[in-house]
Amino acid sequence: MTILSLDFSLSYQAFNFKINQTLNLTGITGVFGHSGSGKSTLLRAIAGLEKNITGAIIFNDKTLTDTTKNLCQKPEQRNISLVFQDSRLFTHLTVRDNLKYAAKRCTNSQLNIADILKLTELEALADANVVELSSGQKQRVALARALLTEPKLLLLDEPLSALDQASKTKLLSLIVKVQQQLSLPILYVSHSLDELQQVCDNLLILSQGKAINYGNIHYTIHQLNFMSAHLPSERLIHQQTSLSLPIASTDNGQGLMVLTLAEQKILLPSLPGTFIKNQHLRCFILASDISICLSEPQNSTIVNHLSGNINAIESSTTDKATHSVLITVICSGQEFFVHISTFSQQKLALCINQQVYLQFKAGAVRTYLY
Repeated sequence: MTILSLDFSLSYQAFNFKINQTLNLTGITGVFGHSGSGKSTLLRAIAGLEKNITGAIIFNDKTLTDTTKNLCQKPEQRNISLVFQDSRLFTHLTVRDNLKYAAKRCTNSQLNIADILKLTELEALADANVVELSSGQKQRVALARALLTEPKLLLLDEPLSALDQASKTKLLSLIVKVQQQLSLPILYVSHSLDELQQVCDNLLILSQGKAINYGNIHYTIHQLNFMSAHLPSERLIHQQTSLSLPIASTDNGQGLMVLTLAEQKILLPSLPGTFIKNQHLRCFILASDISICLSEPQNSTIVNHLSGNINAIESSTTDKATHSVLITVICSGQEFFVHISTFSQQKLALCINQQVYLQFKAGAVRTYLY
């Protein structure tokens, strides 16, 4: 188990950052928040690039920073790699020579350049000059270079921000592959919740320089739904249901993939790519895309109908003009979140413990992959 203990603060003229949080860095941990919330500042502090912090950073019982003891390890002593938004490669060198430069910094190397080129799918580009590469290819080189230093922790700062959708999908899949094959803990910063929902195991939420939530990716996203309900001015996400469900069928013969939810099923458009039965698919459904019926829908073009019971009804307490409610419905043990008008709630006389049916289109089930 990889543990990162953070207990420090730092101040600039127009920004204060303070955190006291212990992170279990199993798998990929996401860091999410608005621009200016402190996401990049956090990574820079962990990497040793922020000099004005007060407090302590401890990584696996190894103290990286402790200002009470006047201790601050240099970045090169931390065995932590940071990949920035821009690739920061040596533009006068080839891909291979960029990687050779990184490999020289690792004195007890267990990985070789050939292995990393294969892992990051750069073998065909090894002798290309980096100025000839696309943005997505450059980011893969930056990732490969970071891996060759054989870090104990990899920090990714908005790695997909400058890429087109196809390149984003490819690099996102590659990050998961790298993490799994190397068992390398990753701290992944992004302002895109869709990215993080697709790959992260846990999620840290930052707002105005403070950590406001941390936990399992799906649970933490669901907690953000209620922040959006009560503090519309601080809305961080579109209210949604975050899911990871096994695939029952990749194609039901009608162009639809089938997911298993206990004894119920969820349909979505079949996805390109390689998927297998029982593989878990990360997906989400916006709360505004789900409607509620009092009886099971019949003769409807909407293909998804789930039976469940209302568990909670939350109205907006700070913005009366919204005239809306967020309803939590438990279907086969899974929370689903539905955003409807107060008028609709009162019209159907919806109440706690009431049995209802949810309905939503196949296209409302979204995944970042495609």
